[in-house]
Amino acid sequence: MPSHRTLRIAEAIREVVSSAILFEVADPRVKSVTVLRVEVAADQRNATVHVSVMGTPGEQELALRGLNHAAGFLQSRVAARLQTRFTPILSFKRDDSVKKSIEISRLIDTAMAADRETGPIDEKANDESDKDEHEDEDEDDDHEQHDAEGDPLDER
Repeated sequence: MPSHRTLRIAEAIREVVSSAILFEVADPRVKSVTVLRVEVAADQRNATVHVSVMGTPGEQELALRGLNHAAGFLQSRVAARLQTRFTPILSFKRDDSVKKSIEISRLIDTAMAADRETGPIDEKANDESDKDEHEDEDEDDDHEQHDAEGDPLDER
């Protein structure tokens, strides 16, 4: 498990990088980028910035190349904020978890809509079938008890 210091550094890097991408990076390739999380190595010399990029696969690849090109600029912003002996070397990785969660949400909505189209379940029909099942179980229990107790006439 990462140390408290490593987690604080990761959060600081996330804040600085996301702010710099939003307000300071002038590269037109870097657009529709969201910084999701940052993983800092145990020795705090490397940091992987996980980003979500909206758009076509070509636009996503272009945005990643723009981010890698701007890594030195972003690293200088991180160095000014952290003021540690070593500034982590930044690398960027595309994270598709947001797209996967949107797809799962869409599938759930589709399933819910399909359930609504089939109509509500007839409650009375279910209640009657449940009663029939319980009555059958009660009769089976009565037969089992008589078998276990034996016939009272056999005991004489």
